[in-house]
Amino acid sequence: MGIALFIAVSIFILGACSSSRNLVYLDDLKGTAATKDQILNKPAFRIQPGDLLTIRVSSLSPEASVLFNNGVLSATSSANTTDANTVNNAVTNKRQDEGYVVDQNGNIIYSVIGRVKLAGLTREEAMQTMTTAIKKYIKAPIVDIRVVNFRVTVMGEVHKPASFIVPNESVNVLEALALAGDMTEFGKRENVLIIREQGGERVTTRLNLHSKSFFDSPFFYLQQNDIVYVEPDNRTKVAQTNPNNRYIAIWGAVISTLGYTLISLRLL
Repeated sequence: MGIALFIAVSIFILGACSSSRNLVYLDDLKGTAATKDQILNKPAFRIQPGDLLTIRVSSLSPEASVLFNNGVLSATSSANTTDANTVNNAVTNKRQDEGYVVDQNGNIIYSVIGRVKLAGLTREEAMQTMTTAIKKYIKAPIVDIRVVNFRVTVMGEVHKPASFIVPNESVNVLEALALAGDMTEFGKRENVLIIREQGGERVTTRLNLHSKSFFDSPFFYLQQNDIVYVEPDNRTKVAQTNPNNRYIAIWGAVISTLGYTLISLRLL
């Protein structure tokens, strides 16, 4: 009876000194059966104050288009002596580097046209708005708008915490974690914090990445300037990184050997 109690207590102590985490995403998707769910929570990207836009205008008249890609012709060149395509390309590249910042009132200051309100519009709606405005000056303009500072930040228990620029204005939580090199083994997959600023308010929520239900969350698809924070499991981290754990392993081996020896002697 004493031997059995000794072994039971020893196993309990060793179990308390070590722990492990479930590292599986979508743990409730068991088996091989295919699933199909309609996507209802993917929001349309809308331009907001602080966005940095590149706007490129092209038309059948490169000489006219260059005015809207730069505002004025270079003082050191003339449309009669300078190849219009060369000027247009140089000016466009410069403007793409600088961009147009959407101010706090939702406006940009655009070449020739002046103030244009774009905040709250989708990219397609913004291109239509700019096309309508520019059409008053040149025939059949083609407008392309890109958001060049769509950024999400991933921090905490990930391998490469950083802020990431997303070129297509669309990224979900799993993609953002992949950009950050995935979670470490100490990250709490069941308690991922999302921080979002919208409408002058800071909104937070937590997602359980073990369950496929997080696909339906309005926070699954990230928005501009969202922050993803992966909380560490400090108990597991301490247990697995503490150098004293090697002594626990040795102690465990000693206990096991001693237990078997005592049992063998008892049976003799």
